[in-house]
Amino acid sequence: MDAAAPAVQARTGLTVEVEVHVARGHRGRKRLRAGPLPVPADAAPPARPVPRIARLMAMAITMQDLVDRGVVRDYAALARLAGVTRARITQVMALVNLAPGIQEEVLLRSRSLEEREVRRVAALSRFELQRAAWRGLLAEPSRAAPRCCS
Repeated sequence: MDAAAPAVQARTGLTVEVEVHVARGHRGRKRLRAGPLPVPADAAPPARPVPRIARLMAMAITMQDLVDRGVVRDYAALARLAGVTRARITQVMALVNLAPGIQEEVLLRSRSLEEREVRRVAALSRFELQRAAWRGLLAEPSRAAPRCCS
C-alpha cells in the first residue's frame, strides 16, 4: 500500500483491495496484472514427501546396480564415496535381499515404516518367510491407522 492510499480512503470512505501479480510480457517486459497468478493446466499437484525407507530402498537398488556393472568395485568403495561407514552401507544394502513384491511395496507405500523393522524382514532367508513377516508388520495396529488422541 502506498502513502497516498490512506488519504484517498479518508476522503472517499471506500477501500478497494485488488489481488495482483507480475507477468512477463513481450521481450521479458514485466506487467502488473489483476487477479491471482494463473496455474498452468499441466502443473502437477504438490508432491508428498517420499518416505525415508523408500529413498533408502531406491538408493540400495541403484548402488547394487553400480556394483553389478563394475562401476564401483565393492561396498567399501561405496562407503568411501558416500562418506558413511561400511557397516551403514551393509545395513542399507540388506534391503535388496527383500522379495521383489515387498521391494515394490516399500517404494510405492505412502506411509513410512521403520527401517529397522524392514531390515528384520530382509534378514529372513526365504521369500515366503519374508512375505509372512511383511503381512504381520503391516497388520500391526500402529500400521493400520495413524495414532490419534491417546
